[in-house]
Parts: sequence; C-alpha cells; structure tokens
Amino acid sequence: MSNIVVAALYHFTRFDDHEALQGSLQAICESEGIKGSLLLAFEGINGTIAGPRVGIDAALKHIRALPGCTDLDHKESFTDKMPFLRMKVKLKKEIVTMGQPQVDPTASVGSYVEAEEWNSLIAREDVVVIDTRNDYEVAIGTFVGAVDPKTNSFGDFPEWWEQNKDRFLDKKIAMFCTGGIRCEKSTNYLLGKGVQDVYHLKGGILKYLENVPEEESTWDGQCFVFDSRVSVGHGLKKGGYELCFACRMPLLPVDFDRPEYEHGVTCHKCIDQHSEDRKERFRERQKQVMLAAKRGMQHIGG
Repeated sequence: MSNIVVAALYHFTRFDDHEALQGSLQAICESEGIKGSLLLAFEGINGTIAGPRVGIDAALKHIRALPGCTDLDHKESFTDKMPFLRMKVKLKKEIVTMGQPQVDPTASVGSYVEAEEWNSLIAREDVVVIDTRNDYEVAIGTFVGAVDPKTNSFGDFPEWWEQNKDRFLDKKIAMFCTGGIRCEKSTNYLLGKGVQDVYHLKGGILKYLENVPEEESTWDGQCFVFDSRVSVGHGLKKGGYELCFACRMPLLPVDFDRPEYEHGVTCHKCIDQHSEDRKERFRERQKQVMLAAKRGMQHIGG
C-alpha cells in the first residue's frame, strides 16, 4: 500500500491575524516530515500537504485548532513518492484569487451536491454545468457536456460571466472545480448577481473520482492536480501526464516524441515562447538536475 498520504484542504474563516499563524504552522509541518504548500489569508487557509500518516494527522489537528477551523474538511489520496520538494506556508491576500472584494463565502454559497447525486443533477435539461477551472486544466479532463469558460486564471471568471450570462437565463447553474474551493467563491459571486438556483459539487472533482464508480461516471479524461503527480483518474490513481518544466503545462507521453520537445527545456506548447538565452538557462539547469541524480541526490528544482 502507498505509504505517503496527500491531504488537500481549504477552509474559509475570518482570521484576525493570519500572519501570526504562519510560524507555528510551518514548524509543526517541518517537525512531522510534512511537505507541500499552505496559503494563509484573512479569509482562511488553503493548500495540499503530503507525508506519513502520523505526521498528516498531527498537522491536521494543528490546523483544526486554528480560529474557526474546527469543522475543516479535507480530502486524502495516497502515493508511493513524495509529491513535493519542500514545505511552504505562504501569506496571501486571498487563499484563491478572484479579485472580487465583495465576495464572501462565509456569508452564503450555492447548494452543495454530493458526488453520488451529481450525475442526476447535471443530466437535467434545465441545468447548465460550468467548469470553473483554468483552460489547461479543462483540456485534460472535464464532465461531459460542461461549459468551458476558457479562462487563463480564476480572476477572469467574473468578466466571462458578465459577457455570457444571457446564455443562461432561466437555467439552474451547477459548478465544479478540483476540490471545491473555487466554487465557494464563484457560487457566492453568482448569488450576489441575482442568480437564484446555484449548485456546486461538494468536495469537487477529487471527491467525485473517489466515490463514484468508473462505470457510472460522466467524467471524461483526467483531473489536473497541483503536485508532482500532475493528474489523477478514477480512484484517485496517478494519471499519465507529466509537466513541461518551461511552461508547466501537462504533457502526455506521446508528446515527448514530438520534434519540439527537449527535456527540461521546451515542448510543443511553449517552444516559441522562450528566447534562446532562456533556453540555454533551462539546459544548464537540466544538466545540474542530471548531475545531482548521478550523485544520488535530488536537485531542489528537479
């Protein structure tokens, strides 16, 4: 059995002084052998961490002891290889950036839909399903029939909605994202715009892939995740994608055979985006990664 636990979590709550929480949170994670990334802002906490069972339990206990975090929920998956290089607790203005100061998920959000009930909801003719993730995430997998806003970042969603809202008059809106956090804000945003029937997938795609049998699934493809696994499929098993170092876009094994691909330097998605000087820096970095591997070490950026 895979012995590394990967815990994805978020929780919206009002921290009076989120900066004061950073040091102790960093310390408990490091002392327990935890790696990953956690974001702290006045509006709450968000992130993914990985480590041994005992360490993850200790870190989650610490987080649930933070102000307003008693009922924090999290989602777990398992892997044989540590998916992070280091542990970072970062201070941010938002734990997921939408750029809409009036949005407040602690005040109201859409109606939660359990993973087991999602298929029935999105099959209805009066329901429009919207993927709130970024374009590169949608490209490797989404629910059949879902609307793709083709946004480069979550902050683009409000503008997309204003430009497209007339397409969805008299429709119920069902939204989903990777773990649920973006839908907390996007559903609050739509409620503030007067949309009355707003739903979102509780626990996000990860909970759906974990709980819904593949033979009953309406998910097509894989789900992008923000760690070295790159993607997961049904049962939260590691998918077949890898990242291009240069542009951080997901690639399939077949993409490695394309003439534009140079390991650690370029792929077909970014070959024209970098200067020759930058490509040379990438080549030197890749050389250092390979030398570190020969010494039995891991290059910090590898």
